[in-house]
Amino acid sequence: MTLASTLTTVPAIARRGMMLILSSPSGAGKSTIARNLLELDKSFSLSVSVTTRPRRTSEIDGVHYRFVDRTEFEQMRAGGALLEWAEVHGNFYGTPRAAAEKAMLEGRDMLFDIDYQGAMQLQEQMKEDIVSIFILPPSMEELRARLLRRAEDSGDTIAVRMRNARVEIERWRDYDYVVVNDDLDRSFSAVRSIITAERLRRDRLPGLEAFTDHLLAEEIG
Repeated sequence: MTLASTLTTVPAIARRGMMLILSSPSGAGKSTIARNLLELDKSFSLSVSVTTRPRRTSEIDGVHYRFVDRTEFEQMRAGGALLEWAEVHGNFYGTPRAAAEKAMLEGRDMLFDIDYQGAMQLQEQMKEDIVSIFILPPSMEELRARLLRRAEDSGDTIAVRMRNARVEIERWRDYDYVVVNDDLDRSFSAVRSIITAERLRRDRLPGLEAFTDHLLAEEIG
């Protein structure tokens, strides 16, 4: 008889979903980490933000963002359809409320690639569901080099992003975890370790009550 044949199947334990926030200055690597996470961990779904920012050539409407004009964005904000919203680099970004609340109730994890303004609003709205990670660059020089290599922004836009980066980095203390992205593989491994630990937290597993009651009710022959 093998060990596997003697093991009893452990029943699934009901859990509440987790809202994972990744934030960083533009160019520090949060979007790359988020993309890799979505490819590797299919239990995550990406929260698709709405934005008034013009679409980049590499972006797909409804996949990377839902692109709207300012009038539609303001209507959504006024109607309470956004869980959070922020103005970044002169453009508006927001998180649709309905999709996030539905995912949490169904025990599905959602990934939020958002800036610190949106992160703080989400913390206020759904604090118990949030796990927040701030991604730092190894240096300001490397951050600027990454923005230049991306070749998607003008020189003036990069200058604005570098100025804003200093403001954003000041908010690192507001996050649960901080990862310095000096090496993408190591940083990605650190993020995955955080996720594993957070999924095992007792307060994220409401089904543990029923599971332990079942254990204690078992009779040992």
